[in-house]
Amino acid sequence: MNVVIITGASSGIGREFMLQMDSFFDNIDEFWLIARRRDRMEEMAETLTHRTRIFALDVTKELNSLKQALLRHRAVVRMLINCAGYGIMGSFSEQDADMELGMIRLNCQALTGITHCVLPYMRRNSRIIQIASSAAFLPQPDFAVYAATKAYVLSFSRALGEELKPAGIYVTCVCPGPVDTPFFELAEATGSTLSIKKYTMVTPERVVRLALKDAYHRRSMSVCGLPMKAFLLLSKAVPHKVLLELTNQMKKKGL
Repeated sequence: MNVVIITGASSGIGREFMLQMDSFFDNIDEFWLIARRRDRMEEMAETLTHRTRIFALDVTKELNSLKQALLRHRAVVRMLINCAGYGIMGSFSEQDADMELGMIRLNCQALTGITHCVLPYMRRNSRIIQIASSAAFLPQPDFAVYAATKAYVLSFSRALGEELKPAGIYVTCVCPGPVDTPFFELAEATGSTLSIKKYTMVTPERVVRLALKDAYHRRSMSVCGLPMKAFLLLSKAVPHKVLLELTNQMKKKGL
């Protein structure tokens, strides 16, 4: 059975992957959707042309049902898309410690665990898509833990991609800037980002369309939009100390 596994499938970028892939992935037998909100996934599954299998679970706590299903159905995972994640903004010292640690567990530990769990069921020409962020390019004051988790995802993805090339399995790390999703409803509950970032916001449709294209072409990274591509180049060309000082000045001016 050929399957696509999507985490964080109930909203945002995960939901968009599901919708776009449903329209043209004819060689897939089932979509396996993973998120905590069963009701949302069931509602969306009714609109799909593909068969779906729903896993309503907290991936930071248990993966047994996924492991058992992979074994029982002799699944061949053609694509794993790790979208589950969250971020919170604001000064680290003022944040709730459980929320910060939960971010590490979901953005890093769970992503790693799911990838390790699924990898034995992947075959040559399969794809792994990991959702990171442009925040991975540079340390982010007032977004410190989130940026650090996404730097982990980027580093892990690039190294894993090199390891898996001989097996014909290709890893693409997606690094968007601000995306118009429910992400900011939680992220800005305790703080806010630079106002200028909002001018670079893109739609999830655009991010996913490019991510699928880049994964098809076996590219290790997918960066959507000229501003984020310029930011990537800037983060490589200019010392981070200088960029962090510039960020502080922009914050003081309310930009």
